[in-house]
Amino acid sequence: MPEEPVPLRFRVLGEVRVWRGGVEVDPGPPGRRTLLALLLARAGSPVQLPDIVDALWADRPPGHAVNMVHRHVGELRRLLEPGLPLRAEGGLLLRGGGGYRLAVPPDAVDLLVFRQLVGRARESGDSAGAVDLFVEALSLRGEPASGHAEVSASPHPLFVELEREYDCVVREAAAFALGCGRADRVLPVLSASAARCPLDEGIQALLMRALAATGRPDRALAVFRATAARLADELGVDPGPELTAARPQVTERPSTTSATSNTSTSPAPPPLTTPPVPPAQLPSALPAFVGRHAELELLRGLLEGVDGARPSSAPVICTISGTAGVGKTALAVHLAHEVADRFPDGQLYVDLRGFAAGVSPTAPENAVRGFLDALGVPAARVPESLDAQAALYRSLLAGRRMLVVLDNARDAAQVRPLLPGGGGCLVLVTSRNRLSGLASADGARPLTLDLVTSDDARDALAARIGADRVAAEPEAVAEIVALTARLPLALAVVAARAVVHPSFPLSALADQLRGSHRALDGFHEAGADTATDVRAVFSWSYDALGAEAARLFRLLALHPGPDLTVHTAAALAGLTVGRTRPLLAELADAHLLTERAPGRYVFHDLLHAYATELVHADETDDERRGAVRRLLDHCLHTAHAAALHYDPPTAVITPEEASQGSVQAQALGDDAAACAWFRSERPLLLGVFRQALEHGLDGHVWQLAWCLERYHERLGHWHEYLALQRAALPAARRLGDPVALGHAHRGLGRACVMLRHYAEAEEQLRCAQGVFEEAGDGHGLAQVQLSLWLLLTRQDRFKEGLDELAPALGIYRASGHRRGQAYVLVATAWGEACLGDCRNALVHAHQALALFQELGARLPEGYTWDTLGHVHTRLGEHPRSVTCHQRALALFREAGDLFNVACVLDRLGDAHLAAGDRAAALSTWRAAREAMQDFDPVWAAEVRRKIDA
Repeated sequence: MPEEPVPLRFRVLGEVRVWRGGVEVDPGPPGRRTLLALLLARAGSPVQLPDIVDALWADRPPGHAVNMVHRHVGELRRLLEPGLPLRAEGGLLLRGGGGYRLAVPPDAVDLLVFRQLVGRARESGDSAGAVDLFVEALSLRGEPASGHAEVSASPHPLFVELEREYDCVVREAAAFALGCGRADRVLPVLSASAARCPLDEGIQALLMRALAATGRPDRALAVFRATAARLADELGVDPGPELTAARPQVTERPSTTSATSNTSTSPAPPPLTTPPVPPAQLPSALPAFVGRHAELELLRGLLEGVDGARPSSAPVICTISGTAGVGKTALAVHLAHEVADRFPDGQLYVDLRGFAAGVSPTAPENAVRGFLDALGVPAARVPESLDAQAALYRSLLAGRRMLVVLDNARDAAQVRPLLPGGGGCLVLVTSRNRLSGLASADGARPLTLDLVTSDDARDALAARIGADRVAAEPEAVAEIVALTARLPLALAVVAARAVVHPSFPLSALADQLRGSHRALDGFHEAGADTATDVRAVFSWSYDALGAEAARLFRLLALHPGPDLTVHTAAALAGLTVGRTRPLLAELADAHLLTERAPGRYVFHDLLHAYATELVHADETDDERRGAVRRLLDHCLHTAHAAALHYDPPTAVITPEEASQGSVQAQALGDDAAACAWFRSERPLLLGVFRQALEHGLDGHVWQLAWCLERYHERLGHWHEYLALQRAALPAARRLGDPVALGHAHRGLGRACVMLRHYAEAEEQLRCAQGVFEEAGDGHGLAQVQLSLWLLLTRQDRFKEGLDELAPALGIYRASGHRRGQAYVLVATAWGEACLGDCRNALVHAHQALALFQELGARLPEGYTWDTLGHVHTRLGEHPRSVTCHQRALALFREAGDLFNVACVLDRLGDAHLAAGDRAAALSTWRAAREAMQDFDPVWAAEVRRKIDA
C-alpha cells in the first residue's frame, strides 16, 4: 500500500507559513518564502521564471539568479515532499511553461479559502449571514507579510494586489455590516486596515462610522482629527468629501446599536490607574557574568544623567551594539539588575526580535501595548493608533524613575515609540545594528562591544565549568579560547557541552573544535535552542540583509587577507566602488563586519567561517572562481601600477589582461601612495598569490612575484621574496613564455643575491641571460646584466662586474631608455671607484644624477648620492662624503626603503670616522646595526665589530 500523503496547509495572507501534518515547518530564508508565496498566490497556474526573478530581486538580480531560483525550488521540494526524489516525475511542485507551478488542494491555501468565502458572502441572500462569512474570510489574514518585504526594496506587484484585494473586501464587509447594524463584527479588521492605510480616506471614513455605530463617537472624532492632521502634514491637503461627509454622523448617538449590546449607550471607560506593584520585567541575569569592566564603568557613568546632582531633563539612552553572540543582552541585563534599586517605579523589558529566525520583528504597537498593560492601563483605555499609544506611554512615565531595556532592536523606528519623554529614566537598547539615528536625533550614547579579552574568556569558562577544571588543562583552555574567537556565545556553547559531559577532558572538546573549525559544526548540539546555535544566531543578521549585501557577505569569505577595503570587496563582487561602499556600510551596521580602521573592514573568525559555509552552499563553483579571478586581476593590476610608481625596473612587463571585463585597479597618485599601498596590502597580496597557485593561474603567479620584487627587496622581506620567486619559476615554465621564464630566473637569482646564496644566484642569472639572448629581449637582458653586476660586486669581483655591465649601456642608449642609462651609469661609477678610477666615477655618477633628477626619480637619486659619497670617501674628501650620504639617507627614508637606509647608515658611519668624528660614527653604526639585524644578520655582525673596535 502506498503511503498516504502528509496533509499540507499554507498561509499567504500575511506572513508566509507552512504546516505539514499539523506541525509548522520553516519555509526557509526570505527569498524562498517569496517564491512560495508567489506560487501559492497564482493558485496552481504556472509562474514564469522572469516573474520569479523579478519577485526576488526586483531590478537588480545577481548574475546567478536563475541558479538560485533552481536551488530554492529544490529546497521547497524537499520541504513539501521530503520522501520524493528531486528529479521524480509528478509531485506538488511542477516545472513547465517556462516556470513552475504548485499543485495543492484549494482548501489547503488560505488565499483560496478566502476567495471562496467572499464569493459565498456576495451570493448570500442573508445580510447577517453575509457579514459572518466576510468576517470569517477576513480573519484568515495573519501578521503583515515579511517573507518578501526583506528581499527587494519594493514589494512585487502581485503582493501589492493581494493587499488591495484584502482591503477591498474589508470595505465591502464594513458596508454590509453598517447596513444591517452589525458594525461591531467588522470593527477589529477595519481598525487594522485603517492602521495599515493611514492616508486612505475611504477606510478612515468607514472606521469613523463603525466607531460611532458602536457608541464611541469620541474615538471616531479622534480618527478624523488624526487623519486630517496627517493629510495636511504629509500631503498638504484638506480632508476630501468622503471623510468630511462622515464627520457629522459621529456627533450624534447612533439609532442602531451593536447586535451584541443590550443598551443604547456604552459605559464610560475606566480611569487610568497606577499599577499596584511596579513592573519588574527584567529577565534573569547570567549567574556566570564576568569581565566587561570598562564597558560597565562607562554605563554606570551614564547614571549621573539620571540621579546625579543635576539630572538630565531627558531620558538617558544608551545603544549597545555588536555582532551576533558578542554578549549585548548579557551586558544590558547584568547592568539593569545591578542598578534596578535606583528605579523604584519599576523595570520594563521587551525582546523586539529584530533578528529572530523565522519570526517577524515585534511591531512597535505590540511592544507599547505590552508596556501599557504592565503599567496598569485598562484595555478599554488603550488608544487605537501607535502615535496615541506612545503618547499615553510617555505620559505615564513622566515624573517616574523607570528602567527600560529594549532588547534586540531592528532599527530606530522600532525603538522610538518606546522611549520615555522626560528625565529620571534609563533606556538600554541592544542591537546588531548601530542605530546611529538614535544617537543623532535622540541623544543616545553609543557603545559598541568587541570580543572579550583572553583573560575574560578564560574566567567565563571557569565560572561555568569550575576553576579547578580550567586550571587542570591550561593548554586546552587556551586553544578553546582561540578557536571560539573569544566570542561569548561560542564560549557559552562550549561551556554548556563541558557541563553536560563532566567526564570529557577539555582537550577532547578542543579536538572537536579544531576538527570542525571554520565550519561551525563544533558549536552545534543536536536539538539545541537556536538562540544558542552560533550558526543560527548569525543567520538572523544575515537573513535581514538586502540581496546584494548578502551576496557580498558570502563572497568576502574568499578574501584571503586579514582585512579588506572597498576596492577589494568591489573586485570580488564585480561591482563598482560606489555601489560597494553602501553595501559594506550595511554589513558593518549589521555587525557582520567591523570597520577596524577608516575604510578597512575585518571579519572575526566565526563570522568568516559562517560566510565560508554560505559561499560554498549558495554560490556555484564558477561563481566562486569568477570572484577569485576578479580579485586576482584587481590585485595584479594595482600592484603593477604601484611597482611602476615605487621603483620602476628597467624592463617592464605588461600585466595579463582581465578575463572578465575591465579591471578596477586602485588609483595611486605617487610613489609614497604606492609604498603605503604595498605596506597595507602585502598580506593580501601574499594571500592572492597562494590563490593563484591553487587555481593554476600561472600568469598571475609569475607577474605578482615580479610586481612585489622591488618592494620586498627594499623592505628586507627577502625570505618571502625568495619563496615567491621559487613558485614563479615552475609557473613560468608551464606557460612556455620566454619573457615569463626569463623574468622568473632573474627574479629568483636576485632574491638569492640578497640572501647571500651566491652560487644559486649566478646559476639563475645565467639562465635568465640565456633566455633573453635567445628571445632577443634587449631590456630583459640589460636588467639581468645589472643584477649580475650586483652579484659580482657583492663578491668583490669588480672587474667582472663592469664587464658584464658594459653592454647594457648600449642597449639602453639604442632604445632611448634614459632611466636604464642612469642605472648603468651609477652602477659603473661604483665599480670604477672600487677599482680606483675615481675621476671617471665622478663623471658617470654626476651624469646619472642629472638623468634621475630630470626624470623626478627620487629613490634612484638616493642611490646616486650614496655612490657619490662612496667616491668621495675613496678620494679622501670626507666632509663631502658625509654630505652625500646624508642626502641619500634622507631620500631613502622618504621612500621607506629600509634596506638602503641601513646600508647608507653603515657607510655614513665610516665617513664620520674618516672625518675624525668617532662619536657620530658610533651613533650612526649603532643605528645601522639595529636596522640590519632583522634582515641581514651577517652585515649587522660586521657593523658590530666596527663598534667594538
